[in-house]
Amino acid sequence: MTGGLEGYDAVAEANAQKSVLAIHWSRICERLKAEVGEVEYRTWLRQITVGPVEEDEITLYLPTRFLRDWVRGQYGDRLGALWHAEVPAIRRVELQVARPAAQSAPGAQDATPAPESATPPVEPAAPAAAPVVVESPRQAEVRSDLAAPLEPRFTFDTFIVGKPNEFAYACARRVAERPSSPGFNPLFLYGGVGLGKTHLMHAIGAELLRGGKVSVAYMSAEKFMYRFIGAIRSQSTLEFKDQLRSVDVLMIDDLQFLIGKDNTQDEFFHTFNALVDAGRQIVVSADKSPSDLSGLEDRLRTRLGCGMVADIHATTFELRISILEAKAAASGVVVPAKVLEFLAHKITSNVRELEGALNRLIAHANLFGRPVTLEATQDVLHDILKAHDRRVTIEEIQRKVAEHWNTRLTDMFSARRGRAVARPRQVAMYLAKQLTSRSYPEIGRKFGNRDHTTVMYGVTKVEQLMAQDPAFAEDVELLRRMLET
Repeated sequence: MTGGLEGYDAVAEANAQKSVLAIHWSRICERLKAEVGEVEYRTWLRQITVGPVEEDEITLYLPTRFLRDWVRGQYGDRLGALWHAEVPAIRRVELQVARPAAQSAPGAQDATPAPESATPPVEPAAPAAAPVVVESPRQAEVRSDLAAPLEPRFTFDTFIVGKPNEFAYACARRVAERPSSPGFNPLFLYGGVGLGKTHLMHAIGAELLRGGKVSVAYMSAEKFMYRFIGAIRSQSTLEFKDQLRSVDVLMIDDLQFLIGKDNTQDEFFHTFNALVDAGRQIVVSADKSPSDLSGLEDRLRTRLGCGMVADIHATTFELRISILEAKAAASGVVVPAKVLEFLAHKITSNVRELEGALNRLIAHANLFGRPVTLEATQDVLHDILKAHDRRVTIEEIQRKVAEHWNTRLTDMFSARRGRAVARPRQVAMYLAKQLTSRSYPEIGRKFGNRDHTTVMYGVTKVEQLMAQDPAFAEDVELLRRMLET
């Protein structure tokens, strides 16, 4: 009888500790939401579950290895600081991979650690009253009868990650590891030409095929339209629909091609609904966000925006250097650092064109057995470089200034007035006046429809600061030289 009471006391004590930890964790979650924002919290931190406390260390669980590594790298120190502030006895936070068990209290969940190499537990069976459909096992496959082949070079390992694309990369990895996750279906990737959207889509497909029994269909929106038209002409639309809606993952590239094609949009909308309702993953890319794709039906734009929307910004100088260094190292040809820097400064808008220029240099070096030099680069790439010797635009000035001061490009147009935002904006206004022929009112319209007097004040302010602060003046002159070369 005594042993029974002792067992009861141990269980009661464990439950009490879980309740206390749940309260602490709820407070920490509120602080994290306030610090990182609701969207970022839901994306990365909401899935954390609380484990046991041993001595001065608490264990937190995450459902995937990728999510654990991301949270450890981005938020590990902050989680440790918050737990120590909440519970001074806790001095360390350990992050592990585990599949969470049933939630036991608001803001906290019990989790049982599982070896990372172990097979995930089987999901709970459906209720007995519901019919259970057992599918025969199938191998991972690309539906070649429907889709374009995946490019073997485009994998996550060959994708160079930097600040402009890290969010899109992380979302793509999440979908590749756990397709149809809540909040990530559909995944909508958008950005300019040659920034890596197609690379990420192919990488998702490659990772899914390597991971297990899934069927993947990747195609451009143009091919989707032509397949649909072909099915109508051959009176095989039912077969086309059945084929497309039987895949586990459907990826459509360059969705903007469907603008103005109402019948194809209608078919894609119904395919989209059928796949999402069946728990299948959809990945879409376009050159603009769903809300900016005017010409798409409202119902389709709304559905596309209901999942995870991730943009890929224009590349920074550092990211372009990283891409060039990786490509040069893989080629085995020695490319001097000054050549890489020259290319990264000159070709800024398109990663595809940047890689093409480097490939051309490497091919020239291999064919003629000559070293890569700055002079040879200017000679071999004269046509490409000439095309990039264009007039400076206000958009380019805004992007360069935002990169230099590590601010968001959207701050150039926002109503925020904090010094960390206002000063770079004023510098961009000053450079726009110096390097373009635009008038004060025209410049103001490019900065969120600001009044021309605001632009005049910004230009004057920068001139005064340059006269007073040599370091600031040097920064502005450096930006001017970068924009002019």
